[in-house]
Amino acid sequence: MRFILGFLSALLGALAGWSGLAALVVMLAGPDRDGGIAMGAFFDIGPIGGVVGLVAGIWLFMRFGLVRNASPAPAGETPGDAAPRARRLSFPLAITVLLIVAVLGYWGWYELIRSPNLSHGFMTLQIEFRLPLGMTLPDQEEDVKIEVEEASGYANAMLPPNWRAHDGERKAIISTASLMYKTRHRAVSLTLPGVPTQHWSIDLPSDPDPTPGFSPWRTASEPSPAGIEMHFRLSADR
Repeated sequence: MRFILGFLSALLGALAGWSGLAALVVMLAGPDRDGGIAMGAFFDIGPIGGVVGLVAGIWLFMRFGLVRNASPAPAGETPGDAAPRARRLSFPLAITVLLIVAVLGYWGWYELIRSPNLSHGFMTLQIEFRLPLGMTLPDQEEDVKIEVEEASGYANAMLPPNWRAHDGERKAIISTASLMYKTRHRAVSLTLPGVPTQHWSIDLPSDPDPTPGFSPWRTASEPSPAGIEMHFRLSADR
């Protein structure tokens, strides 16, 4: 039991040091939508904190996890002559370590069941935008920014080679994005040159089924004079 709790303490220390240092770097670096800073902080800088946390976890277990028995000295023996008492596990620390491991284990299990690989697999969200009459499309693909928000993460939608389209006399934009998490919070935003960023909510269940067709056209969630409309369709990758 001592070995198991010592190993868990070291593991928790390494995990805390790794994630704590990576989170500190991300916080000091500021917002990072494309994830480059977060990836570098986790894989390049985080291991340094993991080593420090591992040593700290072992030291804390040796310092507070093992306590001496408080048995009285035998009759006729002074405290200074007493032999070293046997050491035992600290009950409060053992309970704390087991509770932390249980909470982290539940959190890991919860994140696992949110993975769409357990249901429909990764889903492809096809998003189309319809511009009002008289509004022209940008000339360059780089001038179109489409961002999909899913849970607490962001991803840039991909523009296919035929992204410049039309619906009758109205210009349109075609894009696709991958859905990766089970969540009820999904949204999409469109930014074009000279036009305020438009936002739409994606009304889908947390674990959606493929849709038979496109949703109805809808305007942005906030009233805007731009008059751009959006609709979407969801399909399964497998």
